[in-house]
Amino acid sequence: MKFLANQSLFRLVSVILTATVLLQACAEAVVVGTATGARVAHDRRTPGTVIDDQIIEFKASSIIRKNKALKKQVHVSITSYNLIVLLSGEARTGALKSQVEELIRKLPKVRRIHNEIVIGEPSTRGSRLRDSWITTKAKTSLFKIKKKNFNPTRVKVVTENKTVFLLGLVRPDEGDAAVERVRNISGVEKVVKVFEYIKPRKPKDDNNSN
Repeated sequence: MKFLANQSLFRLVSVILTATVLLQACAEAVVVGTATGARVAHDRRTPGTVIDDQIIEFKASSIIRKNKALKKQVHVSITSYNLIVLLSGEARTGALKSQVEELIRKLPKVRRIHNEIVIGEPSTRGSRLRDSWITTKAKTSLFKIKKKNFNPTRVKVVTENKTVFLLGLVRPDEGDAAVERVRNISGVEKVVKVFEYIKPRKPKDDNNSN
């Protein structure tokens, strides 16, 4: 009887733990979904374009990953924003750099490619971790920009070998403010603008525009 009681208690505890985990997972999913929805709400891209950018990045990464000969000789990060693709990273030869670009250029809906791949050995894990830290600091610094209607989530930040690339649909003054903020971050050696500029907002539109 004691064994049966212990067994029943164990089953009860297992059920409670399972339910707790499932509830936590559901809560996290809601939070993530809400955060994503909030970003899309403030994005100057259309929701369809946001999805297209994600598809381009997925397909491009898959192309590189499945090409075993290419994968061993390059380290490439693919970033798509408003259907404009940034290629960053390293390739051992100029021919490999061009090969990567030609493969990505064949993808549907790609409007333009900025090939910023440098010729050299693929970066080390330590270098990539350092770049990730720079990216984190850069994103955080954008929230300190005190500019009316400036939204830091509209600026995409990518770092490769201490060079920071800034992408997004921004007005010229917004882009300049972002560059000025990021260029003063410790560890940043260079800032490259890959912005797509929109027209400056007229004063009368200040209260109606995001």
